[in-house]
Amino acid sequence: MKKVVLGLSGGVDSAVSAMLLQKDGYEVTGLYMDIGTPNGAQEAQAVADSINIPLLILDIREELEKNVCAPFVAAYLRGETPNPCIMCNPSVKFHALCAHGDKIGAEFVATGHYARAENGKLLKGMPSNDQSYMLCRVTREQLSRLILPLGGFEKTAVRHMAEEMGMDVADKPDSMEICFVPKGDYAAFIESRGDYPPAGNFVSESGEILGRHKGIHHYTIGQRRGLGIALGQRMFVSELRPGAGEVVLSEGDGLYVTELHAADVNWQQSAAAADFRCTVRVRHSKAETAATAMPEGTGVHIIFDEPVRAPTPGQSAVMYDGAVLLGGGYII
Repeated sequence: MKKVVLGLSGGVDSAVSAMLLQKDGYEVTGLYMDIGTPNGAQEAQAVADSINIPLLILDIREELEKNVCAPFVAAYLRGETPNPCIMCNPSVKFHALCAHGDKIGAEFVATGHYARAENGKLLKGMPSNDQSYMLCRVTREQLSRLILPLGGFEKTAVRHMAEEMGMDVADKPDSMEICFVPKGDYAAFIESRGDYPPAGNFVSESGEILGRHKGIHHYTIGQRRGLGIALGQRMFVSELRPGAGEVVLSEGDGLYVTELHAADVNWQQSAAAADFRCTVRVRHSKAETAATAMPEGTGVHIIFDEPVRAPTPGQSAVMYDGAVLLGGGYII
């Protein structure tokens, strides 16, 4: 029987994934990656017991701190807006899955992500809940072992399957927060670590001081709400200047760009040697824009057919050929 190590969180997605893998004839071992979430390990164990699979509980806090938390904070101090899940997947989550697979002789690893893994390629999942963007930095070696049982389903169908299987987690709410950030307050998390940007000035594009802000780590490019300043007109964050401690506000015209550079591209398919056509996502959303991508060293220069709103330093520019994810790099 083929063996697979499944990332088992105790939620509905991983629980249904386990059942689907069993139905397909796999011998499933669960791996719960413990970061100290209250009751998290107990909930994962309850799911594992209910479907009769072994579960390893692995403390990953040290790896998470080194590979995700510290770089996450450092990026905000540089005025960037990082995506911690994209950072975590290859360096912590899939690294742990593959390492445990090696220990027990499991050729395959699996998660409950909504995307498809087929013949060494990562493809989009269903349009309503596609998560391929979040997997753009998964390595080719990891991808070669990956099974994604939920890639052909919408979330509503997965919950329905859980109900039919009699799973207690069928109605368990989705977690929409960053796993290591209490109550989703990333600014408070950064401040709790002791080194964070001080308050500074909101300024206009021409340099006029418009008011005071709480620190650049509270803001991101394109933000309108939550600025905490009354200006009498709609204003957006158009630039962060960490050196000067300034947050630049504008009426929004300057948020649209026709080109950008992405660094440190992770090519899931063969690294491009020449210019190529593709579609590009600049954030975790359904929006894609047709573009020409031009490889430059370890990065890529992207020119869009139509202007794109507020591509944000620290986020990822992810390139697709139809449904196939080609690669992704960090917007700089």
